Amino acid sequence: MTAHSFSVLFVFALFVSILLQLWLAQRQINHVRRHRAAVPAEFAETITLQSHQRAADYTVTKTRFGMVGTLYEAIILVLFTLGGGIEWLTQLSQSWFTSPIAAGVTMIALLAIINTFLTLPLSWIATFKIEAAFGFNQSTPKLWLADLLKTTGIAAVIGLPLIAVVLWLMGRMGSNWWIYVWATWVGFSLLLMWIFPTWIAPLFNKFEPLPDETLRSRIENLLARCGFKTSGIFMMDGSKRSSHGNAYFTGLGKTKRIVFFDTLLKQLDGDEIEAVLAHELGHFKRRHIVKRMAWTFALMLGLLWVLGQLLVEPWFYQGLGVTTPSTANALTLFFLVLPVFTFIFGPVGSIMSRKHEYEADAYAAEQASATDLIHALVKLYRDNAATLTPDPLHSVFYDSHPPAALRIAALQKLA
Repeated sequence: MTAHSFSVLFVFALFVSILLQLWLAQRQINHVRRHRAAVPAEFAETITLQSHQRAADYTVTKTRFGMVGTLYEAIILVLFTLGGGIEWLTQLSQSWFTSPIAAGVTMIALLAIINTFLTLPLSWIATFKIEAAFGFNQSTPKLWLADLLKTTGIAAVIGLPLIAVVLWLMGRMGSNWWIYVWATWVGFSLLLMWIFPTWIAPLFNKFEPLPDETLRSRIENLLARCGFKTSGIFMMDGSKRSSHGNAYFTGLGKTKRIVFFDTLLKQLDGDEIEAVLAHELGHFKRRHIVKRMAWTFALMLGLLWVLGQLLVEPWFYQGLGVTTPSTANALTLFFLVLPVFTFIFGPVGSIMSRKHEYEADAYAAEQASATDLIHALVKLYRDNAATLTPDPLHSVFYDSHPPAALRIAALQKLA
């Protein structure tokens, strides 16, 4: 392949990807609007028309803004690649450092800083315009800025040494470097999962033991029935940033913990919380977490092998606007343009994820109550302004969970 033909291929793939994303977004907008006037029959007794229309308007607004973001981010990508941005940053970094690793780390750091700066307006509008307009945002500009600085600091402390190690391995381990890089990345990912609950998450939120003794007792009984051991059950002050409710598992090994947003505890009663937790435990008992990790690790191994083949091809660099081949440039270009070529495969992950959600719902119906889980989900759909009528094709590409109507119907059969 020549550099020119690869440039043409990249531009064509980018154009198709953008066109597909915009088409899917417009389908979503049109579909939600068509069903805005009436609550779906299966939710008519539990969701008011006002709540349904609010969810529709929220979905349409976010989708429209997402279309703007898609075009804006595509422009940034072109400027970094064909526009010569990465080449300029490479030359600048190499003028500062003679060491290939130091220059490579500097180039990647500068690229990340510039990209973050360029995309800040999108984050600001999403938080202080869209989320605020629909009553979800609880953050302040000061807190938003503090989060940004903390995230940047953590990325620098953890990410830059990792990049340096990866670049060293790519330069020193011969043609099989990708195996060593993969092993390093797997080890780093597992370490991050282990330290996140106790070292990183508390930098952003306050965690305290679940205050409701009755609810804690119920949860402990459920955990005992399911054979799940945890380091604790915590309530997180999610309301300091958003009124959206959520719950999640985090950690690895002895650091595993269950976290409830304080907003979720206000939205649901004890039976419903137990059902939601049983669903999350279903992911653990059906080994979904292990399967997803194995799939992710296997996929990364394959991607690094592909990168190993491209690393020595001049057309790969030149076709993306870079005339200075290096391990840092290869790594950066590959993961920058990868989403352009892989967006079309989004439904594969969605189908797998939805299968896991149905299995976790079935487990929750066994260990708690399908009816209570239905009640909990309906409340979450309502309070989080989740649309009950997503476009099916858009949903297949973007939604990891089944549409509300299908999920509730499956639970009603179990009930």
